[in-house]
Formats: sequence, structure tokens, C-alpha cells
Amino acid sequence: MRLIERKQYLDKMINVIGTPDIKVLTGVRRSGKSKLLEAFKAYVQKNIADAHIIHINFNLSKYDDLKEYKALNEYIENNYVEGKENFVLIDEIQMCENFELCINNLHATEMYDIYITGSNAFLLSSDLATLFTGRTFEIKVYPFSFAEYVHYFGLTDKYTAFDNYMLEGGMSGSYLYKEQEDKYDYIENVFDTLILRDICQKYHIRNPALMDRISQFLMDNVSNLTSARSITDTLTSNKDQINHKTVGNYLNYLCNAFAFYKLRRYDIKGKRYLASNDKYYLSDHTFRYAKLGTKNMDNGRVIENIVAMELLRRGYEVYVGVLYQKEIDFVALKRNEKIYIQVSDNITHPDTFRREVEPLLKIKDAYPKVVIARTRNSEYQYEGVRIFDVADWLLNK
Repeated sequence: MRLIERKQYLDKMINVIGTPDIKVLTGVRRSGKSKLLEAFKAYVQKNIADAHIIHINFNLSKYDDLKEYKALNEYIENNYVEGKENFVLIDEIQMCENFELCINNLHATEMYDIYITGSNAFLLSSDLATLFTGRTFEIKVYPFSFAEYVHYFGLTDKYTAFDNYMLEGGMSGSYLYKEQEDKYDYIENVFDTLILRDICQKYHIRNPALMDRISQFLMDNVSNLTSARSITDTLTSNKDQINHKTVGNYLNYLCNAFAFYKLRRYDIKGKRYLASNDKYYLSDHTFRYAKLGTKNMDNGRVIENIVAMELLRRGYEVYVGVLYQKEIDFVALKRNEKIYIQVSDNITHPDTFRREVEPLLKIKDAYPKVVIARTRNSEYQYEGVRIFDVADWLLNK
């Protein structure tokens, strides 16, 4: 498989070399965490003269004897080199029983620079503070962005490339397959493994089929306002025996494992968060095609999903905006920066254009207001609202 440098993630890892934090790479299955760890190893070997690297990949059978925390700890301590900068890199850490006891001990010695990856369901953002007694630095890894997709394939026609990206997505392991159906078979297998093996194993779920139906409901309703109660009502009408508390738990499990990302609603005028109904977006939009098929492509929802994930990838806090009972697709916040964003597939029809722009024109503050759509034209403005083609916006940060 061809590799590309994932600079934004690698730079984050490089920038925290020598800090006392436990560096943790998190993200959905097959998003490239292991390859990123290998790229970081290569950087350290090339650029740090006195580096000594202890690299353990629990996917390899030669490390089977270390799948118990005392054995792992002993192996690392025995491989420590005095007078060197000792790096510990561990891939799939969750395969070692009670791994946190080993990591906490190594961290307490202040002798190692520690970097770890793990299965998404077993190394959750929400668990890091309780697993590790030392401070953790989380590096969130996402599937390939459109820019990475273009770079990987060396594409020059950005508009055609975006049409292809909509179909193929960012799960780079699927790029090895020639036929689209084979690509989707791979992507479906990744998602099923995420649910059936990881989530169900961690949370001792006895009805994985129900979890699968909930995930398919979310896929089918990407960009729709959703609540645990609305899902419960739909499932019980189909004779599933379930209550909204259980559904709420399952939604949290899916988000904890980075399968979905939940965006809360934000009242722009009242400057407050709204309690009921959230939106859920897939970590990669092609999970939807792989699980539900491509008969109903619904390009507008898919583009909205792509934009949502790109905003998260760029480090924004992202909310669904509400103003005078009108919805703004995204309110993106980062420090003193705020952007209001509407997303559409096609805005060539005057009624569609007006529907997308009018909610933005009602916002009276001076923060940027943007419409992102498949225009296939250069950026232009309408009464202060910037109109971008989605491919241009994704490629230009």
C-alpha cells in the first residue's frame, strides 16, 4: 500500500517530544493510527541522534509473551538504555491485560517518552483520565480527508476527484481494491468489527443485532435531528423491545468508539445550548453506502457529513445553529474564531440559493458567513456571504 505523510498528525506528535505526557493516538478503526506510529518512529530515527526506540506491535505474534502487564513492564525496563532518549511506542495496547498498570509505572519513572495506540473501544477519550494517573495528550486521528485522498492518488481535476471521494471516502485500506463493491465489502467489515467485536465485547452487549439496527438508523438519518426517544419510538414500532435509556447508552457507545460524532444544538440569539435533539455524523460517510447501499445517495447529506468531519479535523468545536426557528448547519468555534456555515449539494436554483443564504443574512454579528456547495466555480460573495465550491473549501485551509 502506498503511504503518504499525514503531516498534521505527525507534527502534533513531533511537537510534544520530550514532554512528560502519555501520548495517546485515538480514532476509528483503520484510520491509520498504526501507520502514523511507524512514520513517527522513522522521524525519530532520522532526526534524534541519541534516540533509543522500544517498539512493540501487539498485532505481531512475536510479542504474544508480553500480553500481561508485568511481562510488558519487565521487557521495556530490560531494554532501557542509559544515556539515551528512550522512546516507548506500543501499538494495540489493549491486547495487553491491565496495560494501564504498566504504562503508569513507566510514566512514574520519568525515564521514557511514551506513545500508544489502541482499539477505539478500549482506549476512549472519556477513559484516559481514569486509566492513566499521569497527564495524557490525545492526538485524534481521522480517516483520510479529501486533501489526503487527492494527494494519495495524485489527482489534478479537483471537481471530478470530489465526486470520486464521495463514493470512495477516507478509509484508505479500501483503496487497495479495484472494484467498488469490494471496497464497500472491506468498509462494511471494518464497521461490523467495530460494533460486533469491539463495542459489544467492551460493554458486554448481548443483542448486537439491536446495536446494528441503531447504527443503521443513525446512518439513514445523518444530518437529521435525532434523540434517543425518537429512535426508541421507531424501533418499538418495528417490534423491537427496547427503552430510550438503553438506546441512549448505545448512542454513547457508538460515539465513544468514534463511529459517530454527536453535534449539539446552539441557540445563536440566546447564546445557549439546547437540550433536546442532536445530530449525528459518521466518521466516514462511506460506512453508510457500505451498510445501506447506494440506491438513495442523498448527496446533500453526504456533503454535509464530509464538511462536519473536516471541521472537526481542523480542530473546531462544531454545533448546529438555531436562529428564529431556522437552522444553521454548523457554527464552528476555535478560540476567538467563529464561522457560520450552510451546506448544500446544488444551489443553482434561485429558491435553493435563497433558502441557504437567508438564515445567514439574519445573523447580525460580524463573524464570517459561508455557503459550501458543489458550484464548480471559484469563490464569490453575495451580500457579504462567501460562496465556496466544496472541493475548493476542502483543499484550502
